[in-house]
Amino acid sequence: MEFPSKLIEDAVNEVAKLPGIGKKTALRLVLHLVKENENKTATLTEALNRMRQNIQFCKTCHNISDEEECSICKSHRRDKTVLCVVEETNDVMAIENTSQFTGVYHVLGGIISPMNGIGPADLKIDSLVDRVAKSQGAIKELILALSPTMEGDTTAFYINRRLKDYPVKITTIARGVSVGGDLEYTDEITLGRSILGRTLFS
Repeated sequence: MEFPSKLIEDAVNEVAKLPGIGKKTALRLVLHLVKENENKTATLTEALNRMRQNIQFCKTCHNISDEEECSICKSHRRDKTVLCVVEETNDVMAIENTSQFTGVYHVLGGIISPMNGIGPADLKIDSLVDRVAKSQGAIKELILALSPTMEGDTTAFYINRRLKDYPVKITTIARGVSVGGDLEYTDEITLGRSILGRTLFS
């Protein structure tokens, strides 16, 4: 791809590093920014810089937050007896959009994937076990809302084994979610029904 400017080329190469964005899309976005008022580009840059400098992770559930504890964990309206375990923050957002879940979350930060060099120690599994232990039975149910892939199932089995000695019911979301798919791309109706129709983990 030929570029009219080295500055444009550098910008396109950086934008193209974002997931799901190829060189053509990156070029279209960069050229759009060139056409826009300089203040709009500055506003975008400032927003991204503020995000990187100030973003935090909730000390309780590890969800992305503006503060030390996220709004979901702080809310008195959430059912703290039901804990939903997910891979990433975008899974929290997907489930929240269904308006079917009123409990709280625990974000693992990924799933066990030996092929990618990700083991249990690389995830927030120890803090999950610690959270259940410290609840002293206050957490009644643990929903494993992990993507229905081999890696997701491996992670679910590992968590189930780690928590087998605690008095907590472990369930998984119903398999209305397609096998091999990612949770964040599942439509809201299917995901909502999967949460409501969860089954015992065995």
